[in-house]
Amino acid sequence: MLLSYILKLVVLLPLVCGLMIGCLWAWRRLESRMPGKPANRLVAVRETMMISPGLRLAVLDFEGRRLLVSVGRGGVQLVDKGGVVQ
Repeated sequence: MLLSYILKLVVLLPLVCGLMIGCLWAWRRLESRMPGKPANRLVAVRETMMISPGLRLAVLDFEGRRLLVSVGRGGVQLVDKGGVVQ
């Protein structure tokens, strides 16, 4: 019984470690393709602020302009067009 346990340990431990290393390697390779903050995005959310439980204000950068939008249950509405982003 002890020999069976040691044999399983010798076989399965490197297998589990190899799978873990393979997953970490794949994560690092595919991380750049995941959504997040790539530099070539057209829209960037600069800041958000909760106004009430169902209403939020957001500052967006889009095509070199800064926009203030209201986001609520009813949808998204433009509040103000800001100046040019530097």
